[in-house]
Amino acid sequence: MKQILQNVNSGKTELVEEPRPRLKAGHLIVETNVSLISAGTERMLVEFGKAGYIAKAKSQPDKVKQVIEKIRSDGLGPTIRAVRSKLDQPIPLGYSSVGRIIEADGSALKAHGLKIGDRAANNGPHAEVVCVPMNLCAKVPKSVSDEEAAFTVAAAVGLQGIRLAQPTLGETFVVTGLGLIGQLALQLLMAHGCRVLGIDMDKGKCELARYFGAQTVDLSSGGEAIEAAMSFSKGRGVDGVLITAATRSNEPVHQAAQMCRNRGRIVLVGVTGLELSRADFYEKELSFQVSCSYGPGRYDPEYEEKDHDYPFGFVRWTAKRNFEAVLDMMAAGKLNVKPLITHEFPFEAAEKAYQLISREGEPYLGILLKYEGDRREETEEEGGTAKSPQITQSDHKTVQLKERPQGQFLKPQTPVVAVVGAGNFAGQMLLPLVARNQVRLKSIVSESGVRGTHLGKKFGFEQSTTDVETIFKDPEINTVFVVTRHDSHAQLVLQALNAGKHVFVEKPLCLKMEELEKIQECHELSAISYQPILMVGFNRRFAPHVLKMKSLLDALKEPKSMIMTVNAGVVPQEHWTQDQAVGGGRIIGEACHFIDLLRFLAGCPISLARINTLGAGTGDTASIELQFEDGSIGTVHYFSNGSKTFPKERLEVFAGGRILRLENFRTLRAYGWNRFVPMKSWRQDKGHRAEVEAFLAAVKEGEPAPIPFEEIVEVTRVTLNLSS
Repeated sequence: MKQILQNVNSGKTELVEEPRPRLKAGHLIVETNVSLISAGTERMLVEFGKAGYIAKAKSQPDKVKQVIEKIRSDGLGPTIRAVRSKLDQPIPLGYSSVGRIIEADGSALKAHGLKIGDRAANNGPHAEVVCVPMNLCAKVPKSVSDEEAAFTVAAAVGLQGIRLAQPTLGETFVVTGLGLIGQLALQLLMAHGCRVLGIDMDKGKCELARYFGAQTVDLSSGGEAIEAAMSFSKGRGVDGVLITAATRSNEPVHQAAQMCRNRGRIVLVGVTGLELSRADFYEKELSFQVSCSYGPGRYDPEYEEKDHDYPFGFVRWTAKRNFEAVLDMMAAGKLNVKPLITHEFPFEAAEKAYQLISREGEPYLGILLKYEGDRREETEEEGGTAKSPQITQSDHKTVQLKERPQGQFLKPQTPVVAVVGAGNFAGQMLLPLVARNQVRLKSIVSESGVRGTHLGKKFGFEQSTTDVETIFKDPEINTVFVVTRHDSHAQLVLQALNAGKHVFVEKPLCLKMEELEKIQECHELSAISYQPILMVGFNRRFAPHVLKMKSLLDALKEPKSMIMTVNAGVVPQEHWTQDQAVGGGRIIGEACHFIDLLRFLAGCPISLARINTLGAGTGDTASIELQFEDGSIGTVHYFSNGSKTFPKERLEVFAGGRILRLENFRTLRAYGWNRFVPMKSWRQDKGHRAEVEAFLAAVKEGEPAPIPFEEIVEVTRVTLNLSS
């Protein structure tokens, strides 16, 4: 299928071939008929992409602050790589479209009052096929055309701002900014029984607003906004102002405050400067609120990803219910979007549409992208034929990126690699390391296909796919890297082992004890004929400083006392790693690293483990006490309540009258060791490179796994027990 992507680094907007997204729980697969370009929002993204690094930094000062903090904690090199990787990620454009449902879970569809073949307005990007949350879809009434329904999500943005303003019959409102959202919002305000004054710099947009029944102020012709608003409200001041403009200036908010009556309401739907004047708001006791997208539920993982709706009696207007309200208004003829359509382009000519919004001169407002005509057949219920939705190239979940390599490169033991997962860790760390080795990069699997295709092209994969099953069925693929969210690790590892493929899984191995037992059983059964290598991403034991510590400590016969201090920092409660079902929490997801590190340095099994957790918080500030069979002891202080100015990781080992101290995997100092020269590195090395090379070397040479399977099971079992 084809999709429109924006390259944030270069600013290039292009139509690219992507694999069709795969269905997720709580989602629908929709084949798009029409999508709307939200010119204001999408133009800002295009302009941001075309800007230089300095301009990008100036436009996002909060991000600059995060970069500075990362430099302090991780160093300059890793920070530069992270920033470049972030800017290199393509962004799907678009968020307001309509199409036919072609795939979904049947019971979930029924619960939402939908069925295969229904038309659904949704927040999907500009793509021939989209995977969208059920709670961000709404069934389109028969009397509403695809062209009209494509405006649903954009109109819901304006509607949510109106709901926050709480208009009542007969009130006076100002809409500042008469772009697409502004024109939709003023119609919705008038449907509430309000008198509306529109303000803009564009004469044509003011004329359109007057066509819809609003009064206007054309600033380009010398109109005075505050005077007009006072006259419009009979000298009392308007009841509320909806700001739908896009500008860096603080003037729209200041102006809104001047227009309002005492205790008036101002709601920001667009983007403006937010340096508010206290005097403006203090004297009139004004309220000011920023509207969030389409309504309650937006950006809530429980609502979007898990299909958990808010109770109707407590949250009357969710994002989905706002969609439905907009569609009902269209069906009743109270929201007229047809005059807003200024341009229509075939989807294949989408790049011309973006050239239009990028240049000055030709006026535009509602720009529609129209997809293939054979997708728009009616269902039997709507009076047409009973044919199923026609799916052409969108059936394909795999895109070929380059030809299969030929010649001597393909040796019998050459790792033929598939990578499952295309997130930040894969793009920034894993793939550059894998690609530098003598391997054949065959398949990369991602959920939506966008990120996987981008990384596939960047690192030289032969194909990008959203169908994970194909890699386990492919007889050529002998090595699988799993870098997905934690809840999928166990199942993917089992599939790889059952298919006889070597597997590298980023930590943790699994989230539940029963999953660990299944992996043990599968690993033992595979040993009967051919046992693939199982590797978990415990990279710190491969770090050069740690290997030096190991060589020094192995010469001592005394038990060791080890203290690992991790200044982990705060991760928001809503982040997926904090979700026990998805990420398992940070003890399972991250602290396992350090349990493995102490197990490696001790060189013998763990005999006892216990955990003490901070009374307040999310359970990710804890001290883990370990005892080993040789009498050694270790403590992992995993703290999320510290300062970012303190080193992130510090390891101290006391043994036989001597001490080793490792700071942030850059500096190793020894006390009591004669002739030891401190090891200092310019850059942090946590062992990722050596870890990947060791795994691939084992695959090539048929050697044992770099980490014994028994140690992987032991560390995983200890970690799971601590978290139970």
